[in-house]
Amino acid sequence: MADLTGPVDQQALDEVVRFTSDLIRIDTTNTGDGTCQERPAAEYVAELLAEAGIEPTLLERTKGRTNVVARIPGTDPAADALLVHGHLDVVPAEPADWTVHPFSGEVSDGVVWGRGAIDMKNMDAMVLAAVRRWARTGVRPRRDLVLAFTADEEASADDGSGFLADHHRDLFEGCTEGISESGAYTFHAGGGMQLYPIAAGERGTAWLKLSAQGRAGHGSKVNDANAVSRLAAAVARIGAHEWPVRLTPTVRAALRELAVLHVIDVDVEAPDFDVDTLLSKLGPSAELVRPTIRNSSNPTMLEAGYKVNVIPGSAVAYVDGRVVPGGEAEFRTTMDELTGPDVDWDYHHGEVALQAPVDSPTFVAMRDAVELFDPQGHVVPYCMSGGTDAKQFSRLGIAGYGFSPLKLPEGFDYQALFHGVDERVPVEALHFGVRVLDHFLRQA
Repeated sequence: MADLTGPVDQQALDEVVRFTSDLIRIDTTNTGDGTCQERPAAEYVAELLAEAGIEPTLLERTKGRTNVVARIPGTDPAADALLVHGHLDVVPAEPADWTVHPFSGEVSDGVVWGRGAIDMKNMDAMVLAAVRRWARTGVRPRRDLVLAFTADEEASADDGSGFLADHHRDLFEGCTEGISESGAYTFHAGGGMQLYPIAAGERGTAWLKLSAQGRAGHGSKVNDANAVSRLAAAVARIGAHEWPVRLTPTVRAALRELAVLHVIDVDVEAPDFDVDTLLSKLGPSAELVRPTIRNSSNPTMLEAGYKVNVIPGSAVAYVDGRVVPGGEAEFRTTMDELTGPDVDWDYHHGEVALQAPVDSPTFVAMRDAVELFDPQGHVVPYCMSGGTDAKQFSRLGIAGYGFSPLKLPEGFDYQALFHGVDERVPVEALHFGVRVLDHFLRQA
């Protein structure tokens, strides 16, 4: 069993809680309309770095949409650099729906409450607490670390990681890999089994705009060129479509490891392998994999008309599409078929799918760090169903992993708290996270 009292000191444990709470109290709500102001949070982060002798650089594409980047030199100048990134913005929260105010940062009953407690000001705080401890004690990591605290991840990332990747690539010189959100959290798989899924892939983003044109007219007249009818038919086809299974290397690795842990004898490489049969035997663990074995396309918005007795000449719909690595061509061809001749479609927003190796020294180091501090836990690779800033940083040739460690109690629904009501994080989870992160970042 690892010594949980060290090497992280009490000050670091206190700081990770305080920093999480402080960052939550800085309202960085990103509604997607460009009005978000990350600058106060960025200045808070920059001040904490500067206090530790780490020189921060503040960068903006748009006034108030501020990013912070800093580099910590490693002891091995020949080693590739590692990017550690976290976003400063959060999604909206309606205070009336919450038990506590979403921007209170309240710490009570061993829990830190508020928007960003999970997504992802907790990780920002863990990174800050770890590197400040190093400054106090003279510790240096093996590799150069580039820290990036970004704006705009909860929308297009145009003012955040996209801006940094496209216009400040020099700051990421030497970075070959990166870590960020949505991985290494406790997933209770039933029967006392504790998994720690580490992300080594992301489905691509394919947000679509569908447009139908027709003949405007009176609602009482027969109209065989009704734009609403044309669009509705296409939306119904898209919503009902059953995408075929497409297993990526990351997902196959996840299935292999989960099958072993559940003592299921199956060959995931066999030509007749039936993934749905395996998933039916995995219990709760199946949910780590199920969203990423296929492309998906969910209609989400409809816009048409202005009066009940007027047939409009046009209608618009939006679809949230997600694409497995390697599934882009199939996705486009299928959309052409499902929309048909009367509806046009285009990308409202698109980003690439990602894969990272699950046998790399970095993945092994992440696995070792988690299992050092929770010997009863089992690390497994997985692919995220959504996306992160790793997509934009991949433009720089950086392979991205999801690694923001948290030890969570049974019944704590981590995934439901992403963008959910009453977002919160246990204090003990933050303490575990900063210990694991500290160990990994020094050794990786």
